[in-house]
Amino acid sequence: MSRKIKLIWDFKGPEGLEIAKHHCIHLKEFTQIDNLPYHEVDYKEVNPMHTYAFITVDETYMKTFRDALKPHRGELA
Repeated sequence: MSRKIKLIWDFKGPEGLEIAKHHCIHLKEFTQIDNLPYHEVDYKEVNPMHTYAFITVDETYMKTFRDALKPHRGELA
């Protein structure tokens, strides 16, 4: 069984929440255009000045997503 990797984009400032929500739309569009499997696309508000968007993918697809989308960071999900 392949490990799951969470690829993360950080958005800071008062508009971070809205930008993260919008970024999730583009992440889903990317998976549909290239017909790529994923487990979850969502966002999390850490505090009013820091929100992040993320996509969770199987480790086998991590390089495809990483190279195309340039996440800020990643972690095991």
